Amino acid sequence: MQKHSTTIVMNLNSLLKKYFTEDIEHHRIEMFDKDNIYAVFQSSIDHLMKFAEINLSVLQGLGYCLYEILDNVITHSEKKCGILIHSFDSEKSTIKILVADDGIGIWKSLTRNPEYIDVSEKDALSICINNSVTDGHGMGFGLYSMSRLIKSAGLNMSIHSGSSMLRYKSNEFVVEETDNWEGTIVWLELHSDVDIDANNVVENRTDAAGEFNDAFINDDNQLW
Repeated sequence: MQKHSTTIVMNLNSLLKKYFTEDIEHHRIEMFDKDNIYAVFQSSIDHLMKFAEINLSVLQGLGYCLYEILDNVITHSEKKCGILIHSFDSEKSTIKILVADDGIGIWKSLTRNPEYIDVSEKDALSICINNSVTDGHGMGFGLYSMSRLIKSAGLNMSIHSGSSMLRYKSNEFVVEETDNWEGTIVWLELHSDVDIDANNVVENRTDAAGEFNDAFINDDNQLW
């Protein structure tokens, strides 16, 4: 545990209390770093695959977005690790996903790109879900595809970084001031029983459905 973030571990109970308020079944917590990121991603999807109540198309869309969110921690936070919490509630037909780190945060990361050097923290949260917005490392597609997933299958979504929080409310995204979090928290609550087009989530830039099936159904276990 020494190499893992002490800040996240110390705040684990507060994260659970705030984002996982009810007693729900099949609740898992995993730490990840650059060495085990794919193993954690794979085991999390494998776990959700066990529940026949979860629509395959939701998992196909979630699979692409979840790996991108985990990779954002390794690529942009300047921390070696993050935490993943996820749960499935069969009675409410919902999946909850939380990914947190205590790194430099979205604003500090984004302003390293000269194109965004003058944006405020609130503006950084507002534009981070736009297509091709990046600090210069990566394509800027991960959070954008997540925003498309939430419009297809989502109940709630928030991105909390610094003292600002982007929320998905009433079919639109709004940024609010909130208590400070040193780093970034990404939280999703999805319907598990809807039928969506996973390839539409990624704007047909890749065959997200087919690649998911190859990795998790056809036992290829290869990352797209």
